[in-house]
Amino acid sequence: MDIDALTHPTDPQLATGALAEAAAAAGYAPSIHNTQPWRWRLTGTTLDLRLAPTRVLQVTDPDGRLATVSCGVALHHARVALSAQGRHATVTRMPDNTDPELLARLQLDGRTPVDPAAVLHLRTIPLRYTDRRPAAGTPLDPDGLAAITAAVETQDTHLHTLRPDQVLELAAATDHAQSSAAADPAWQNELAQWTGPARPAGTGIPDAVIPNHATQTTVPGRDFGHHGDLPVGGGHDEMAVFVLLYGNADGPLAWLRAGEALSAGWLTATERGIAVVPHSAPIEVIAARQAIRAMIASIGHPYLVLRLSGVNSAGTGAAHTPRLPTGQIIEHA
Repeated sequence: MDIDALTHPTDPQLATGALAEAAAAAGYAPSIHNTQPWRWRLTGTTLDLRLAPTRVLQVTDPDGRLATVSCGVALHHARVALSAQGRHATVTRMPDNTDPELLARLQLDGRTPVDPAAVLHLRTIPLRYTDRRPAAGTPLDPDGLAAITAAVETQDTHLHTLRPDQVLELAAATDHAQSSAAADPAWQNELAQWTGPARPAGTGIPDAVIPNHATQTTVPGRDFGHHGDLPVGGGHDEMAVFVLLYGNADGPLAWLRAGEALSAGWLTATERGIAVVPHSAPIEVIAARQAIRAMIASIGHPYLVLRLSGVNSAGTGAAHTPRLPTGQIIEHA
């Protein structure tokens, strides 16, 4: 073994290490039911992002739209990590029309000045989490909402703030979507697979992050089919702001970009003390999704609804969901 090569690694070795660190940071990305539906393949100075079909929800997400959004979050996390390391990467999205599972390719092609904003984002990535309890009664800072919107816009995606009457429409669409899904035994079985005690190790939604009783909110939270262990205090969501992540197209590339936008907006929100709760139920059911699209006069396609608020009313942070070990998400060629 060449000891000198270990103590003085070549630039290709450093590049491979940088990509491995980026893929590891991407593993903290949020995903539908914490399925973590991504897989990375590292080859020299190239990092490929692939959809992991075994972790796509076949009943809840048959076209893979939410899984692809989740992968987009992971992609942005990886981009952040590289920028924080002073690495420049060319990103090619959907690089092979014959391989739909290959979502993106990152090719390192040089050094760049370290981006201070990326350094802050990288520190934020492992701190971000989802707290499904009722929001606190503190009004959302308009400057914070403006910053989140600006971050989303940098990723070729848009953010629409729902008016009070539209929030009521959202509540009705969400209730309809969850009622429709709950009536489907296949949907119930799939939900139990990812939220019950038999969920795959390192994935799924543990009881520690599921409220211990139904919350009193205008827009229904996710119905996991059972109560969890997360203590829920008082509070409501009257002071929360609901926003719609949307774009001009409705296909895998647009979904991937929506995920990148979600990452940029969520990290910005976390750094400003703003809590984010995604509402995907009204996106999962076609009729509800169409109703939400009508809210924005069909000028775009909805990707996800987000609740923005201050810290939760219980005053303490919820637990983080588990993560797969890097050995299960990163393949070295």
